[in-house]
Amino acid sequence: MKAHNIPGRLKFFGEPAEKVRGSKPLHAAAGYYDDLDAAISFHPFYMLPLCNTTRWDTHCGAAYGVIYTFTCDQPHTWMTSETSSPIPASHASARAPGANDAVVQMYQLGKGLREHVLASGVNWSMNEVILNAGQATADNQPAQMSQIMYFIRVPTVEMAEHVVRGLDHFAENAAALTHCEVKRDWVAKSRPGLPNHVMAELTYRNLERVGAPQFGPEAIELARQIQKNLGLAPMDKPYLPAIESLIEPQEAERLLREILPPTQKHFTSDDYTEYSWHAPTVRLYIGRPALDLPAGVKEGYPAWVMNALGGLAPCIDPMIEVASKTIGLTLMDLLTQPEVLEKAQREFQERTGGGIGGDEWMAPLCDYPPPLDFRWPEYITTARGKNDWVIPARDGDMKD
Repeated sequence: MKAHNIPGRLKFFGEPAEKVRGSKPLHAAAGYYDDLDAAISFHPFYMLPLCNTTRWDTHCGAAYGVIYTFTCDQPHTWMTSETSSPIPASHASARAPGANDAVVQMYQLGKGLREHVLASGVNWSMNEVILNAGQATADNQPAQMSQIMYFIRVPTVEMAEHVVRGLDHFAENAAALTHCEVKRDWVAKSRPGLPNHVMAELTYRNLERVGAPQFGPEAIELARQIQKNLGLAPMDKPYLPAIESLIEPQEAERLLREILPPTQKHFTSDDYTEYSWHAPTVRLYIGRPALDLPAGVKEGYPAWVMNALGGLAPCIDPMIEVASKTIGLTLMDLLTQPEVLEKAQREFQERTGGGIGGDEWMAPLCDYPPPLDFRWPEYITTARGKNDWVIPARDGDMKD
């Protein structure tokens, strides 16, 4: 742009909390994306057939994240203590169940949601993590606070709302059973993705010009060493063939649809979808290093293998270079060929019923403050030389 005096403006978003969609829904609601003409979203390959291609029709789905906090602030009111004991927490007195019991009840009830709220066979997920539990110093004192977070990845917003209604019901009942109060905080409300064929086709044609990643002798030898260290026979071509080849977006779409119900319009989860409701957006996947299995071997590789390959320059650089060139070419086309950008924007207008605010446009779902006040575990090295984790102290009470 500088060398050839090409006018335009590039905006780069390197946003946090992508896995729980913690930033883009908030930024979309705050208007960060309203002035975009087009958006390019890149992600390393992670699932076949979406490797060295662009997403066509079936984009990522909706995602909701919630945290339920249970507190037992008045355990002495649960049951009347014996008049012979002036100490409410006497070992001879009944103890309120408390927050630990609440989070256990919630955890178990949430598992039942998978069986009863959405029919099996629909591609969706609901994962949970217990953020805090305990908060008591003796067995005759009820735990004062516990927290559990749920993240729901589903095809539609309606499904996400349905699941959260079920979780709300369970949380209220778990609190009632255990003499607790419950509070719900939002982590994310994220929209499903909107296709744009013009952007997908333009970007893929540039990927064809660049070509798929190719692994040189050093990358091949590193992969062979990994296979040898795992007790496998090193392969002459150790990488998945798909990493070094291209697949047309329409063909990738056809293969992807083979595993989905005909009525399901979205699959998997990622937060780039927020861009797609504010500007014509492409989702680009480039092959990152992943190993093939020798003939006859059925057990897959441990997780560290892909992580290691992602940190070895000869192995990961081909992906980075191909992605960079493809994105660069696409940006140049959008900046120098106004008719191409106009065509992509016309498609965006058609799909949204008139653009932002149109009849088919979905407004940002974020109606909650940023979830910034939660204390997350921090990993530390203690005087004993061991790694440990703590809930760091902060000013003020967590309930404030």
